[in-house]
Amino acid sequence: QVQVVESGGGLVQAGGSLRLSCAASGRTFSRHAMGWFRQAPGKDREFVGAITWSGGSIYYAEDVEGRFTISRDNAKNTVYLQMNSLKPEDTAVYYCAASTLPIYSGVAPNYGMDYWGKGTLVTVSS
Repeated sequence: QVQVVESGGGLVQAGGSLRLSCAASGRTFSRHAMGWFRQAPGKDREFVGAITWSGGSIYYAEDVEGRFTISRDNAKNTVYLQMNSLKPEDTAVYYCAASTLPIYSGVAPNYGMDYWGKGTLVTVSS
């Protein structure tokens, strides 16, 4: 069982930056692929990015690539989402998730993720 807890959300102006953190429990954190997802009001949850167990492969959604960066520190059981050049359309609840697999599969349902946090709200004002 893995528990994940997101932090770092808040209110930021367009063009600003935020860094989200996701702390995961369990001694097997380094074996899990991790992902970030978001859900805007009235919309479905969508993929933001994912990172494999070693950090050797990182994937991004097209609309965040070049602005967002995912990283992980396996010694700290933490994965990060650095968000730069934020836009009002980035406003959403951001979720961290862990897979039981070391690689990201993206398969339905739930994008191949098995454990989800409760989310942290990011609001970008124009």
